[in-house]
Amino acid sequence: MYKRILIATDGSPLSNKAVDHGLALAALSGATVIALKVVPRYPRSYFEGGVPVDLNDAKRIEAQWASAAQVMVDRVKAEGGAQGVTVKPVVAKSDLVAEAVISAAKKHKCELIVMASHGRKGIKRLLLGSETQHVLTHSHIPVLVLR
Repeated sequence: MYKRILIATDGSPLSNKAVDHGLALAALSGATVIALKVVPRYPRSYFEGGVPVDLNDAKRIEAQWASAAQVMVDRVKAEGGAQGVTVKPVVAKSDLVAEAVISAAKKHKCELIVMASHGRKGIKRLLLGSETQHVLTHSHIPVLVLR
């Protein structure tokens, strides 16, 4: 069946459900899991949607985000270990979340991507976008979406 499964997480309750399902699938198929959290870079200018901040402050904030992301993927590793699943925790830094997910899946030779969809509709989807939809439409690797 599957030998490597990438599970993308953002730490939300819905994403945690996807993690649970992905780990269960990995346990059933004997697959190794790549647990991925993508961390954006901190906006450094008004035009990027943020208040201009000192470069050192931005680096400190990005380091905090990366540290929190590492804790998140380490938690997935521990959960996987409890189920007998080998999990490699990965934190990627990118503003392009969907592209980072697809790139990580290719890099680690994954055969399946597991992620959640928040199911936004209408104007919220238009304004917030859908990383899951982007992965679905651009990935050549199968994608399992959980809601």
